[in-house]
Amino acid sequence: MYKIEKRVLHFKQPAGTSRGVYTERKVWYVTLSDGDRRGVGECAPLPDLSCDAMNDEAYEKILRERCETVCRTGEIPYDDLRDYPSMLFGIETAWLSLKNGDRLFDTKFSRGEVGIPINGLVWMGNYDEMLQRMEDKLDKGFRCVKLKIGAIGFEQELDLVKRIRERFSFHEVELRLDANGAFKYEEALYKLELLSQYAIHSIEQPIKAGQWAYMAELCRESPLPIALDEELIGVNDPEMKRHMLNIIKPRYIILKPSLHGGMMGCREWIAAAKEQGIGSWITSALESNIGLNAVAQFASDVYGDHIRMPQGLGTGQLFTDNVDMGLDIRGDMLFLDRRTILDRRTFFRQKNIRT
Repeated sequence: MYKIEKRVLHFKQPAGTSRGVYTERKVWYVTLSDGDRRGVGECAPLPDLSCDAMNDEAYEKILRERCETVCRTGEIPYDDLRDYPSMLFGIETAWLSLKNGDRLFDTKFSRGEVGIPINGLVWMGNYDEMLQRMEDKLDKGFRCVKLKIGAIGFEQELDLVKRIRERFSFHEVELRLDANGAFKYEEALYKLELLSQYAIHSIEQPIKAGQWAYMAELCRESPLPIALDEELIGVNDPEMKRHMLNIIKPRYIILKPSLHGGMMGCREWIAAAKEQGIGSWITSALESNIGLNAVAQFASDVYGDHIRMPQGLGTGQLFTDNVDMGLDIRGDMLFLDRRTILDRRTFFRQKNIRT
């Protein structure tokens, strides 16, 4: 059996992106059940970004059809879900949860034995807001900070980067940038050259997605390593994934299961990237702790028990009405504290979700 429940989550403070400001987040929780066993997953498309973003009625219709297929066949219809990554991720999570319980994968992280290093995320805002957020992350001990740029003047953003390097060397703090496609192609290389003097680890998506030739040229000429993010959205065919990476040749790809093909699709991306010597890391996409828990456990399964590269898994504290899933950030490490994981029935009773 299955149940679907739509919920609206509320941000503690507005989350600024290059596409606007989020104050609330719409998600669908999928519950699969078999007798006394139950598994929960989160489907969370992002408006104006996810390739499966659509109106609520159409989304729920497709989601119900795919859940009915799972219940009828006892299998996940991967081919029918390739173009609906947020749905696939939620169903994959619910299926793993139904079969394996809270420990989706048998890893040291999932058993609560080790943590995963994460980056501290500095959201877009005005100069003073971003400066304060940046200082907060550094004071909390983050050794990798990701700064979203593109919302204020480039000169101010350059000054923020300079401030970090005046305080911490690149040996002490790894600095990542996320442009979210904010640079115009004609000025991108010049800006990348200015940023390169501050020992930047990488910059995500400097120009808008869909310009493969321009992005390939930037990857060849840039003094900074370039990572692809939005560029991967909607590229769901395995052959096309390899083809795109072969043309653009980025240094890294950044994978969000809700956006990039669920867990199955992300495994395909990672395999294709490895074939071409391209690195990768995994990040969440503004999910609640239900989704974040699944993304973190997935990362531990993909990269092993001793992850060294910081992952983007620190967004679970964004919402006023989140749910405790045992996730605990200690310094710059994310842990799964199994002593505080709520029974899923307790979760549904607390949140008044019909089952």
